[in-house]
Amino acid sequence: MKRIVLFLATNLAIVLVLSVVAHLIGLDRWLQAQGSSLGGLLVFAAFFGFAGSFISLALSKWMAKRSMGVRVIDHPGNATEQWLVGVVANHARAAGIGMPEVGIFDSPQPNAFATGARRDAALVAVSTGLLQRMSQQEIEAVLGHEVTHVANGDMVTLTLIQGIVNTFVIFLSRII
Repeated sequence: MKRIVLFLATNLAIVLVLSVVAHLIGLDRWLQAQGSSLGGLLVFAAFFGFAGSFISLALSKWMAKRSMGVRVIDHPGNATEQWLVGVVANHARAAGIGMPEVGIFDSPQPNAFATGARRDAALVAVSTGLLQRMSQQEIEAVLGHEVTHVANGDMVTLTLIQGIVNTFVIFLSRII
């Protein structure tokens, strides 16, 4: 929570500095002459910028499953799946988070990802290439890395960053 507050405070300071600069160079007066206002445009841009980011976050797990073809392991069907679920469960317990869904997707490249809107309802998935090319110790390290993303709330942090980027893109695209 402290990280989110600091992030928002930093971005508020950036917006304040940009507002002062816009006033000093006369951008606010120019926008008013065009029938718009800097404040109104910023609210519009922030609303749509953050709305898009949070909608993406809410749909991220569903979209990742569909786009990557992730097969969620509900009931482990073999020793590898049982081991994978066990490793993720151990990492999740050590990190103090709820058990994420565990999945496998078909790809020859070694890859893994974590996604989801909440720490207690995430998805951790690995590729078949990762399972074929890495040792169990290496896979455990990769899974620990992915579970740490969930525990740290990295998806929410990136959503906030994307909301800020979206806001600036929308805002600047309307005044340039």
